Parts: sequence; C-alpha cells; structure tokens
Amino acid sequence: MADVTSGYSASGAEAPPQVDLTGIDPELYNEDQLPTTAAERTWDWVAIAALWVGMVVCIPTYLLASYLIGSGMSWDQAVMTILVANAIVLIPMVLVGHAGTKYGIPFPVLLRSSFGPTGAKIPAVARGIVACGWFGIQTWVGGSAIFVILNTLTGGALAGEALPVLGISAGEFICFLAFWALHLYFIANGTESIRWLETYAAPFLLAMGLALLAWAYVNAGGFGEMLSTPSAFDPGQPQEGQFWVVFWPSLTGMIGFWATLALNIPDFTRHAKSQKDQLLGQMVGLPIPMALFAFIASAVTSATVVIYGEAIWDPIQLSEKMGGFSVIIALFALIVATLTTNLAANVVAPAHGFSNLAPSKINLKRGGYITAGIGIAMFPWILVNHIIGWLIAYSALLGPIAGVMLADYYLLRKTKLEVADLFKMNGIYSGSNGTNWAGVWALVIGILPNLPGFLAGVGITAGTSDFFATIYTYAWFVGLFVAGAAYLVLAKILNK
Repeated sequence: MADVTSGYSASGAEAPPQVDLTGIDPELYNEDQLPTTAAERTWDWVAIAALWVGMVVCIPTYLLASYLIGSGMSWDQAVMTILVANAIVLIPMVLVGHAGTKYGIPFPVLLRSSFGPTGAKIPAVARGIVACGWFGIQTWVGGSAIFVILNTLTGGALAGEALPVLGISAGEFICFLAFWALHLYFIANGTESIRWLETYAAPFLLAMGLALLAWAYVNAGGFGEMLSTPSAFDPGQPQEGQFWVVFWPSLTGMIGFWATLALNIPDFTRHAKSQKDQLLGQMVGLPIPMALFAFIASAVTSATVVIYGEAIWDPIQLSEKMGGFSVIIALFALIVATLTTNLAANVVAPAHGFSNLAPSKINLKRGGYITAGIGIAMFPWILVNHIIGWLIAYSALLGPIAGVMLADYYLLRKTKLEVADLFKMNGIYSGSNGTNWAGVWALVIGILPNLPGFLAGVGITAGTSDFFATIYTYAWFVGLFVAGAAYLVLAKILNK
C-alpha cells in the first residue's frame, strides 16, 4: 500500500482540511475517488451555474410543461409548479453538495459514512441504474433528432424498414450509435472536459431558447391563445376545484426529475472552489432556468397553434415544420442540449457508482464506458415508451437515500467526517463487516410506505387503498423523512 497523502496547494480555492490517507485500503479507492486537491478545484459559481443550464436545456425538460398543461393547468400554474419543485429540490442539492465541497469526495464515498464501505454499493448502484436508463433514453432522443432532421434534409433517404430484433430502422440505429459515440469522447477525456463543454454551451443554449421565443412571437404576432386559456380548475371549467389533487403528484414528479442529481451532486461540488461558489452556482443555475425554459416551451407551443393550426410540443417535430436553414441550427442546438444534459446528469453518477463496486479495477473512465454499454443494452427506444410514472416511481427510491444521507451528515455527524476512515474496511464507518445496517434498514423502511402505491402504479397489483395511494402521491417527501427518522433511531440502537 502506497503512502498516499492528499496535498492542497494555494490556488484561490477554499483549502480543504489536510487529510493523511496513509494506511487506506487499496480495494476502496482509485485516483478518481480520492479527495480533490485545491489545484483540482477549478469550478467557480459561473461554471456550476453553467453546468445546471446545460442540464436544464433538453427535450424532456421542454416537455415537462406540456405534461402539466395537459393535466389541466394554465401556463402560469405549470411554470409556477416547476419553479416551486426546483426551489424545493435545491435544498437537498445544496445540503448534500456541502459535503462534496468541504471534503472533496464523490457521492459513493460520502455514502460510506451512512451505509458503510460495502453497504454503500447498494444505493450507489441503485442511483446508477436509474441514470443508465436515462442515459439510454436521452441518447435515443438525441439520435432521433439527428435522424429526423437528416431524413428531412435528404428527402426521406434514411427511412427504411425496422430491423429484426432491434425493432428500429438501420438509419435510426446508425444515428443513435453516432450520437452514442460522441459521448465516448467526453467520457474518455474526464470531468474537466465536461466542465469545458457546459461552460461554453450554456450561453449558446440560452441564446437559442430566447431566439426560439422571439421567432414564435414574431411569426404568431404574439403568443396566441394558449397563454390566455384559463385553468381547467377555475370556476365553471371542466375540473373545477381539483387543482390540489393534480398539483401534489405533479410537484412530486417535478421534484423527482432532479432528485437523482440531489444525491450525486458531490460528484460536481467536489470541484467547487468554495461553499459560496457551490451555493450561488446552484441557486442561479437551477430554479430560474427551469422556470424560464418551461415558459419558453409554453409560449412557443402557444404560438404554434396560430402559426401551424396545432399545438406542437415536440421540438424535433417543430424544427421539421420550420424548414430551411432553421433545420441545421435546430439540429446543432438539439445535439448540444441533449449531450450536455446526458454527460452531466447520466454519465458521471453511474460511472462513480460502478467504479465503487471495485475501485482498484474500475476507474471513472471505465465506469463511464460501462454506463454507455448498459445504456445500449436497455434498448432505450423501447424503454422510452414505458416511463409513465417513472418520475414518481424512482423518487420513492431516491428520497429515502437522500433522507439517510442528510440525517447522517447533518444530525448525526454535524458535518464532521474522518475522511481517511471512509477508505478503510476497519475504520469508524465500517459497521458490521463493512455494512452499516442502520443505513440499509432505514432505506428499506423509507421505501416500504411507498411500495403499495408503486406496485399499483406500475401495474403489478390491481390497485391499493386510498391511504397508500395518497402516501405515494408524496413519495419523495415521505421516503426522505421516514428514512431519515428511522436512520437516527437505528443508528443509536445498532451502532452503540
């Protein structure tokens, strides 16, 4: 075992505590998991805000407002719901991100404090599998955008019959693979290349969104009828008085959209220069751009009713309709938007998670390649048709993980960690043979109240009682608070 001591130089970054890592276990770390040095802390608040803008601007986010308006909300109710949801999820983002900045450790290493070095593999992989699903879906969405627009430019030359087994045409599969391969370049070049991409892409994506908004306004002579359409919940409307019935599950779903990142945000904040940078960057980069993008989606779609005689929510379909040179610009913007979201939200987390299974054998780059491989193996073009309820379903899993982490870091540890022991099988966090059963059982207890609603929601059971259906409506909140409380109790009993 090498004598590994993390050294921190003065580089303008907030100096992390000096940590002597002598004697840590080789099987519990690789170079990508060791605490970041001051020299590696290059992300200021602008870079972190840019990271969020790059993740926010994507096709699934664009479609969130359509889901809410389709459920009966007016455009302003939809935008406000999205803003409130992201203001709420910002809280665990900043709180969990604090540990990354203070100690320079990634998400799977932080998990060892509450789950033990072996037990931490369970929530890390659970988070990773969710991300692999989203990686595949986002890659398919980006590949589809390339296919649709190139097929339009070539007069339908790429169209063809579906291939056996795959169920998609050769043209669609080639465009998917081309976009998939583009991800491999950034995986090979590491986190710093992702920061570079996000920093330069953010202003471009914001400009494209505002340009689209201006195009819609000019061509429609205003934003059309949709923005003046009353809520379906208003007096005299079809769903009068039912706003809150729709609002709460919608809020939970919108929280679930970024609940994944609320767990592994230390993977990024460990590169922040200071706590101020991670706090300000996330406050500027998440809630407001999400609400702005939801408004752009609502306003542009409202304008398409006037311009084309129908509401067009899908930006790929809209780019087809626009035609001309706009198609080329749309193609480039869609590629950049999907790529920036996918790399940050759906590659870094599972790469760290898979690396944590065998740190001495799987580094961050190899973990990224595993993620990309699983993304294809999950047949995302089929998976994309079965994600109804996914946001609430996996928030029922991720909420309890967040609850355990927050209870451990803030209420039990008071934000004080012995970093070296996070890399030791016989350290103070090792629990029983490497597993802290307080964390594992608290995770199970946090999931249980949502289980009947989940089983009914995915069609495994015929239904559930009103009580459990109501609990499932607040899945993320219920899981977070139940698991957090259970962890504090179990930690006192099991970890004397």
